[in-house]
Amino acid sequence: MKTRMPLALALSAALTLALSCPASAAGDVLAPGLTVSTTVTGEGTGHNSWTVTTQVPGGSSPDPDAPPSALGTREHADALVTSLRAKGFAARAEEVDWPAFADTPRGPLGWRVRVGSFADRAQAAATASAMTAHGFTGTVEWTGQDGPEAQGPQRVRVAVVDPRRFTGRVVASHGDSVAGRRTTSALAAAAGALVGTNGGFFVIDPKDGIPGEPAGAGVYQGLLQSEATSSRPALLLGERASIGVPRTVVTVGGREVNGVNRKPGIIRNCGEPGDVPTDRPRHDTTCTHPDELVLFTPQLGTTTPAGDGVEAVLDARDVVTAVRPAGGEVPAGGHTVQGVGAAAAWLTEHARPGRKLAVSTRLFDGFRPVHPAGVVNGGPWLVRDGRVAVDAAADGIVHPGDPSFVYGWGVKRNPRTMVGLDRRGRLLIVTADGRQPGFSEGLSLLEGAQLMARLGAVTAINLDGGGSTAMAIGGKLVSSPSDATGERPVGDAVLVVPR
Repeated sequence: MKTRMPLALALSAALTLALSCPASAAGDVLAPGLTVSTTVTGEGTGHNSWTVTTQVPGGSSPDPDAPPSALGTREHADALVTSLRAKGFAARAEEVDWPAFADTPRGPLGWRVRVGSFADRAQAAATASAMTAHGFTGTVEWTGQDGPEAQGPQRVRVAVVDPRRFTGRVVASHGDSVAGRRTTSALAAAAGALVGTNGGFFVIDPKDGIPGEPAGAGVYQGLLQSEATSSRPALLLGERASIGVPRTVVTVGGREVNGVNRKPGIIRNCGEPGDVPTDRPRHDTTCTHPDELVLFTPQLGTTTPAGDGVEAVLDARDVVTAVRPAGGEVPAGGHTVQGVGAAAAWLTEHARPGRKLAVSTRLFDGFRPVHPAGVVNGGPWLVRDGRVAVDAAADGIVHPGDPSFVYGWGVKRNPRTMVGLDRRGRLLIVTADGRQPGFSEGLSLLEGAQLMARLGAVTAINLDGGGSTAMAIGGKLVSSPSDATGERPVGDAVLVVPR
């Protein structure tokens, strides 16, 4: 009987071989100290099939990567199977277990209900239509994206930057402005980057803030452009790359500022004191806060959001030049400050034309002040101290009362973008294509963590993934994005640029 090699081990073995032979087609030297390796591994599609997964009641999201509601209780699953079988559908209940995350329980995560096993998608789609006619809701799925037991194929790329030999820089880029979205390949081409990948999480829907703004820490060209999300990790770039937990402290006129370059009262991914419904990180969730002070920089690149509250305009010396309703231009070299609720009352009292409201922005890694040239937000942790350690619950990937979110986002296979550092201080930038049956299935969070550890990372984090995952070489897209519309415009990118 043939024994299957674990996916992460098979991938890492193939990539290690490629990295050790950088002149080969699989491992290309783009510059001294910079290589990119590609591997395709896995067992093909023969053991996978199409099926129809029923949906449990749940909300909808404008985020194209939002997982459908697919898991319920055992009681719900049994009742649904009985109902489906009564209508002639070959339904089954399947238990889904918690993966070996560092901070989650073991045992059942939930139960999914599926109908049939089909050789092609059209057959599954026909069954889904028949189910709809009987009042059931179903989603056509490929079992190759279920998780580790599904095997491959996988298509993975690894860029390795050795700071001792590479004379260029690794930078974070949002393009010409914080607001707005651009493709990874466009950002890479504009910067003349040798390699570029998508970066951190960002706002997509206008209801969640300003499209393109980072949903977490963002520093570009040494300037803070977005505040950190409490306890979430990030990639810090400068003379030497590092991974840490940034903490931002911003004040205006001595009063603490809640956010930078975002709509006051709207906090994507939550994670701040006073946020509702939670002041802990909760991924892909938009929290609210009634009393906020938000700072805007000229790099926002658009007018500040209109709405309730007031806005003070500050010149390059932090002197108030005007107080106006919210919404308007940010002066070159200056700032504006918006306040809502109690913060609006404070701003009205203190922001008098001619008065100075000193702006201070500081960044800490834990309790240590840092001055990185670039910061790209991410999460969760994948590897710490050389060991797999996925903190899905602390990072907000686990949504209380909603097992379907962590199942769809972290347990199932998806395209992934990850970064890590090995013991030699080399930066590993990894992308895995996914959601493309027979071409590349993607990785679960745990598989991604296992891969990073086997590649030698002593510390590693997850960046934005799903339809955002992309890698460009020489400004040209080389990966295969999963969105039907092609490469997705993103908020920022990690770029490896020559000297």
